[in-house]
Amino acid sequence: MRNPPGLLVSAPGSGTGKTTVMLGLLRALAEDGLTVQPFKSGPDYIDPAFHRAAAGRDSFNLDTWSMMPGLLDTIAGAAQAADIVVAEGSMGLYDGVATDGETGRGSSAELALRMGWPVVLVLDVGGQAQSAAAVALGFQRYHPELPFAGVILNRVASPRHERLIRLGMEEAGLTVLGALPRRGDLTLPERHLGLIQAVEHPELDAAIETYATFLREHVDLAAIRAAATGGDRALTAGTLPKPPAQRIALAQDAAFSFTYPHLLEGWRQAGAELLPFSPLADEAPDAQADLVWLPGGYPELHAGRLAAATTFRAALRSHAETKPVHGECGGYMAMGAALIDKEGVRHEMAGLLGLVTSYEKRKFHLGYRHATLQAPLPGFAAGATLRGHEFHYSTILDQPDAPLAEVRDANGDVVPETGSRRGQATGTFFHLIAEATS
Repeated sequence: MRNPPGLLVSAPGSGTGKTTVMLGLLRALAEDGLTVQPFKSGPDYIDPAFHRAAAGRDSFNLDTWSMMPGLLDTIAGAAQAADIVVAEGSMGLYDGVATDGETGRGSSAELALRMGWPVVLVLDVGGQAQSAAAVALGFQRYHPELPFAGVILNRVASPRHERLIRLGMEEAGLTVLGALPRRGDLTLPERHLGLIQAVEHPELDAAIETYATFLREHVDLAAIRAAATGGDRALTAGTLPKPPAQRIALAQDAAFSFTYPHLLEGWRQAGAELLPFSPLADEAPDAQADLVWLPGGYPELHAGRLAAATTFRAALRSHAETKPVHGECGGYMAMGAALIDKEGVRHEMAGLLGLVTSYEKRKFHLGYRHATLQAPLPGFAAGATLRGHEFHYSTILDQPDAPLAEVRDANGDVVPETGSRRGQATGTFFHLIAEATS
């Protein structure tokens, strides 16, 4: 297998307008007749759905910390029929975890270097002129082997402002691929985990079309296409994660939607049957399912409706009497005894586990997780080592059941979010990405 040529869109940090550029670029290239394969660097739960809406093609996460080389290449193989790859970085270009004295593990730069994709650096140039060139030059020279396509200037205040910045870039020998004037109407709505979900955006397609038009007016798309490289790299053969059961009832609605696309693709390719249902609509999971899987999401925003979903809760408890139920993060919370919302109101959950969580006492949890299972998890035996990612703001008030795993962060430090098990019910705060040895 060989990859088509590609690029990675990154930035010095979050909040620079990187996602707006990414979505506009995906749509503009697709409108030009190219088959565009999007990817997301890192363990982001939300961006791939926006990419799919912009490119008309499923987007997948590529994560150099949690995925072994074979899995990385297998997922990258989704681009085989594409004309060009466009990947979106996470956080700042070089931001990653520190492991055994190393830095950059899991960074966007590490992915770009591995895949041979030149970096398009999106710079917020507000409040600076020629100094922007010093910032860009530092990013280019920080890792001299990293391929560097050029910069897109964002939030340019005026033609004079643009001229000054371009002067600095020219003196530094840097290519300017575009200059986007400052506009206040091109931001995507956000909430505490980042962007709102794509399915919640009231006029997503129109917004993406606006981004594409904006990029066409101010970015050299031909130069961007010409900068894409990496197509000569051979990919190693591997396999996607295997399904945890043959028939999987999968919760899918505004409260439960955070499942990594490569997992679902691997389950489908292996012949598993996915049976979607909506807890918010008070739907019961399919009675013939071998497993009920509750992904993460935003149960805290819908706690009252979940507490009132008596059909869903009763069916979940009935299923767990004989067959497994597993929840991740928000799904784990919904399986617990209660969830307390930000106003301090207690909502009864399914009660399969004794977990009680609160958003009244918010606590930030963010980072990679390495878990060694102390008991079986659907699809994995006791003793298996898993890698995943945790991101939520809830506080654990009670976690009385037997721990599911010993869980450590990327530095190897033990964390208290061990997950739980009781009978056929299991739950974790981390979102599964891959087995550590696969």
